[in-house]
Amino acid sequence: MAQGRLEIGEGFAGDGVDAAHVNTVLGPRSGPAGVAFATALASPSAGHVPFLAVLRPGLPVRPFTLFVNKAAVAGERHAALTWGAAQAGVAGGVIDAVVEGLIGRAEADELALLAAVWVDPQAADAEVVYANNRAATRAALAMGRRGGAPFDALVEAAARPHNPYFPPRR
Repeated sequence: MAQGRLEIGEGFAGDGVDAAHVNTVLGPRSGPAGVAFATALASPSAGHVPFLAVLRPGLPVRPFTLFVNKAAVAGERHAALTWGAAQAGVAGGVIDAVVEGLIGRAEADELALLAAVWVDPQAADAEVVYANNRAATRAALAMGRRGGAPFDALVEAAARPHNPYFPPRR
């Protein structure tokens, strides 16, 4: 990673209520990503409590990853899926990126990662939520490393934008 560079990515995996949407910001701890990381960690709000993503208690992933939930926690099941399956998926996606060499092991210790994660309040299947968050996190990190989508793809998609919440009329 170039000194001071921020890598911004987006990943989406799955469909329906168990789908995952992850946005990532990766950069040096000594730069804006580190400042954002510390600020977000120290600034919880009702329903949104950022926390370190861990593979198991006492074993946070590297680069250190701040899990920031996009949807306010809505009940016990949603809380369990957010703090459990989705968090484990994000942690797994980060480690996948390191193991695959997308993020170098040496640079991982110098980076801070913020992961903004959508878990639908109606989500139901923990294994699917886990798998989708793992895939979406890995995809977001890959996009960030590439510098985003090619402009030709953006121009082509702009003619007919859509997403799971806005299916265009045919």
